[in-house]
Amino acid sequence: MDCFYAAVEMRDNPNYRGRPLAVGGNEKQRGVLSTCNYEARKYGVRSAMPTAQALKLCPQLLVVPGRMSVYKEVSRKIHTIFQRYTSIIEPLSLDEAFLDVTNVDICQGSATLIAQAIRKDIWNELELTASAGVAPLKFLAKVASDINKPNGQFVITPEEVQTTVDKLPLEKIPGVGKVSLEKLHRAGFYLCEDIKNSDYRELLRQFGRLGASLWKKSHGIDNREVIVERERKSVGVERTFSHNISTYEECWQVIEDKLFPELDMRLTKASPDRSIIKQGIKVKFADFQLTTIEHIHPQLELNDFKQLLSDVLKRQKGREIRLLGLSVMLKPEEQSKQLSFF
Repeated sequence: MDCFYAAVEMRDNPNYRGRPLAVGGNEKQRGVLSTCNYEARKYGVRSAMPTAQALKLCPQLLVVPGRMSVYKEVSRKIHTIFQRYTSIIEPLSLDEAFLDVTNVDICQGSATLIAQAIRKDIWNELELTASAGVAPLKFLAKVASDINKPNGQFVITPEEVQTTVDKLPLEKIPGVGKVSLEKLHRAGFYLCEDIKNSDYRELLRQFGRLGASLWKKSHGIDNREVIVERERKSVGVERTFSHNISTYEECWQVIEDKLFPELDMRLTKASPDRSIIKQGIKVKFADFQLTTIEHIHPQLELNDFKQLLSDVLKRQKGREIRLLGLSVMLKPEEQSKQLSFF
């Protein structure tokens, strides 16, 4: 979907149309933006940007609070439209999904025509625009979906896969973040073609699993199937503070009174029968640097976070803290189930 939350707000309130708009938290409460419309993006405003920073870039920016229940209901209706064309749907978020239409006879079996039909249905029924990418590989479909945004689609045929991949900048590959990209650039890698022409073992030595993944993608290999049911891998909670905190005691009070009870409740609700593998703590400092630390432990216990907090605050270097979060990594379901013997 195109700037999903903002698009819903503009649909429901015509006064928002044609002006820079963002959905996010209040500037005075240290909020961040969930998304923004294309008028706002012309000023350099982006999702996940602190609201205060966005308002400096675009003083006339209108920031409205999110209405998650509304977005979830719209997302449900979008998925109902998807179901008319295929049952093989892998949701990535409320506004994004992979669809496998390999064996679908609708629209003459053409993935291009199916994408057009889905986008038309979404517009006619929900008054929202959607963009689509059509390709034989999952990662290329994701890349293609961004090419003709907003309200467009792009098709990569099987014959075009390798030539398209060769000229693809590495920053366009899903999963390549800022830190990884800088490391790749320092090593002289800018395009997938650079990776394709490199030695696999050397890539593995320098970049580990990322190197192996990029090597496969640069050769047009992505054997991942569309997964209908995605298994939840982790549960987490976090809090951004209205005013920065700085001491261990302040952090621990937030963990003990707020974050841990909420994490315990979410874990019980989301995955009551799943075992955990790790516990982790996340801190974002006042300079927006983010750091995390984890340890292996099979049970969720409050006191285990004391040592994690001590360890993560060793990286503080006098900086104040604007965000604190806790998380647990879940054991895969098949490993959590115990066999019964008779």
